[in-house]
Amino acid sequence: MTTKKHVTVLMGGFSAEREVSLSSGAACARALEASGYRVSTLDVPRDVAAFVAGIPADTDVVFNALHGRFGEDGCIQGILDIMKIPYTHSGHLASALAMDKPMSKHAFSAAGIPVAADMLVTRDDLNAGDPMPRPYVVKPFNEGSSVGVKIVHPGDNLEAYTPETWPYGELVMVEEYIPGREVTVAVLGDRALGVTEICPRQGFYDYKAKYTEGKADHICPAPLTPALTAHVLDLAVRAHAVLGCRGASRADFRIDDSTPTSPRVIILEVNTQPGMTPLSLVPELARYAGISFEDLVSWMVENAQCDA
Repeated sequence: MTTKKHVTVLMGGFSAEREVSLSSGAACARALEASGYRVSTLDVPRDVAAFVAGIPADTDVVFNALHGRFGEDGCIQGILDIMKIPYTHSGHLASALAMDKPMSKHAFSAAGIPVAADMLVTRDDLNAGDPMPRPYVVKPFNEGSSVGVKIVHPGDNLEAYTPETWPYGELVMVEEYIPGREVTVAVLGDRALGVTEICPRQGFYDYKAKYTEGKADHICPAPLTPALTAHVLDLAVRAHAVLGCRGASRADFRIDDSTPTSPRVIILEVNTQPGMTPLSLVPELARYAGISFEDLVSWMVENAQCDA
């Protein structure tokens, strides 16, 4: 590649997913340099003026490798729009909508994409007793990477939800637990790359299982029937479009196959800033589709946009 385009990689930041973002950003910076880009990196500070000053004036494209709140929820995207700098991944509206789980589920449901039953409750509501029949899932409504996610099974003791034990805000999302298999789909532009089945070796696919080698197995391609594979791929592309995503996204699903002749496919969420670490799913699915990591990040840069 002969390009001399200057790319600034945003990484780190100050969310609960800071360490993952540092890993993603470092991997992307190395790949972009190997592909011939001029690369700068910025560990994003909370101070907005310092953030703006930290982006080199000759930056052509920002590669957003941030994860979590303030990095993938539309906040950084809005600042970059004001600065008129093209950036990778989705714009501020799609990013904000995808990060707000209840709102994104409203959008999915309106588009005919099946979702799990859920409700928003307060910490006090949870402390008073089960808000829905067990088993159910407790999660923050605006975090990623399974931060704070818990499954409440029959027979589990009630936990105390306080600002110290639940530092994710007063509101808590409670969601129907969907039994069965977990799969994920990478979408690049308007194309689904494939389906991976995720098999945690213990418990469920929590933060530790996602980012610790040996804690989960990825089966790519997922061992699904051709019809079920096509259905899941279609739902992922539709979800990407419904939210208004662009660039790369990853859609996560549960497949309840307790009735094998009519499996129930439920979307969990769409991640507009999917991980780009050595253990991440989107690079793995890209390899399955014949796209190297270097080509993947280069595609993201060349397809960067700005909503200014």
